[in-house]
Amino acid sequence: MTATGAALRIALCQINPTVGDLAGNAARIRAGIAAARDAGAQLVLFPELVLSGYPPEDLLLREHFLTDAGAHLQELAGAVQGIVAIVGFPERMEAHPPARRGRAGRSSSSPGPVATVLHNAAAVLADGAVQAVYRKVHLPNYGVFDEQRYFKSGDPGGTTIDVEGMGVGVTVCEDLWLAGPPATAEANAGARLIVNVSASPYHAGKGAERESLFAERARETGAYVAFCGMVGGQDELVFDGHSFVLDPTGATIARARQFEEDLLICEIPFSEAGTPRVGAAPAAPEPPPSTGPSSGARPLRAPIATVEQEVYQALALGLRDYVEKNGFGSVVLGLSGGIDSALVACLAVDALGAERVNVAVMPSPYSSAATQGDARALAAALGIRVHELAIARAMDAYRDTLTADFAGTSEGLTEENLQARIRGNLLMALSNKFGWLVLTTGNKSEMSVGYTTLYGDLAGGFAVIKDVPKTLVYRLARWRNARADAPIPISIVERAPSAELRAGQLDQDSLPPYDVLDRILHGYVELDRSREQLIAEGLPAEDVRRATRLVDLAEYKRRQAPPGIKITERAFGRDRRMPITNAYRA
Repeated sequence: MTATGAALRIALCQINPTVGDLAGNAARIRAGIAAARDAGAQLVLFPELVLSGYPPEDLLLREHFLTDAGAHLQELAGAVQGIVAIVGFPERMEAHPPARRGRAGRSSSSPGPVATVLHNAAAVLADGAVQAVYRKVHLPNYGVFDEQRYFKSGDPGGTTIDVEGMGVGVTVCEDLWLAGPPATAEANAGARLIVNVSASPYHAGKGAERESLFAERARETGAYVAFCGMVGGQDELVFDGHSFVLDPTGATIARARQFEEDLLICEIPFSEAGTPRVGAAPAAPEPPPSTGPSSGARPLRAPIATVEQEVYQALALGLRDYVEKNGFGSVVLGLSGGIDSALVACLAVDALGAERVNVAVMPSPYSSAATQGDARALAAALGIRVHELAIARAMDAYRDTLTADFAGTSEGLTEENLQARIRGNLLMALSNKFGWLVLTTGNKSEMSVGYTTLYGDLAGGFAVIKDVPKTLVYRLARWRNARADAPIPISIVERAPSAELRAGQLDQDSLPPYDVLDRILHGYVELDRSREQLIAEGLPAEDVRRATRLVDLAEYKRRQAPPGIKITERAFGRDRRMPITNAYRA
């Protein structure tokens, strides 16, 4: 079809699907197509595997799930008119093996078994039908990715389609992270625009990194590049959206918001000369929140946030989606008067609203008046309900029960951990009674070295700051307190960290200072540095040996921790998979 204007108007529809909700995801896609068409777009992009949600994991091994996904795709295609839509979906194909040969070399009359081949695919929908299918070529199998378990690679020659007279090359996520084909093959076939539909899990700084790398692809291919990212939380992963369009020089000409659904409109000129004409979408009727994104006039290039703002938004989005997509009404956490629980309480209120957040203040004889006062002051500032549950009598009951068996021993770590386990038990009782999700408050530094108690502070349903190092916890708290309400008492931020499990206890009695510890953990956990390398970098040798030994010993604890939000490049669990039984030390 010949173009009627000077530019191709495209829409990048970053939406928040739910894994497995085929009908709901299809409804969101339909709403996005309608909004894009109303905005005058001729091409609309949706994220990778948006129909199934990402990552669908072993749902992909269920034939009926794949059949249902295919049926929803066909239904979607049938309703697409007046626009071209590119939609990510899992494509199930049947591959018949060659006929078996008999003894005389004749073909057997009975065919061999039908094999199922699965692709991570993007369907091109137009004029009421599936017009083409692109199949992902590069299947990542590192970090959080496990795509080679499920998918087969597609043709590296790629897929180039014609939209209103412009050649458009289609790619999926990793296919544009790597140089060369399929993108170069598509550009050589005449693509002036390379589109990339993606479900790219977030870590701090990922958006800027992604733009920089895709700018290399734009310069390499000499084409415009449009990246449409997924947004939302899925278990431990968060997707930041951050869709964008780059010109052939790699310059960013349009950028969507981070951490929220958005519809980004941009025009790609047909002429090689001149500056691309770009602009926000004209005002359009806003669809219901449950069915799709909204559009409206706004700055074309949404700003990239600071690290603290970005991480805070990621944590809030991951928490909100975990709660809501799993059907929880409210949450509860223990509020100690320490920095970690203060940050989690703020995140919970910002993500869910104060009316859905409950806190338990559970003082023991070792709890100071200062920390208890701070806990109650924070709760009041946030407007959340406080449950007062003193544990002194429960501690006495546990000691009395164990007196005979503990006779002749001195009090120590066991008795300290009893306090944490009593608190965990009480929080789980509130959860059982009222259906509240228990939020744990341990940070990555503590999780790394096992400075946690099994069935105590590890007890719960979701570990919000599980991947947040302690030093970043302080930065996030200060960033949150810079807002007008400033809910966190300054004494919480300035007080030396303590679990208050015995009189006068400080975290630094058992651990290196957190600024040193976090540098050691970053090197050992995230960069796989050896002890000798860390010491050679100038870190204190004794602290390195002690911290790395604690990391190795704590693997069994981390396996029993609740899921939590990934915000670093190498989170425990999905990214870092170490054996519990492990005699190697380096």
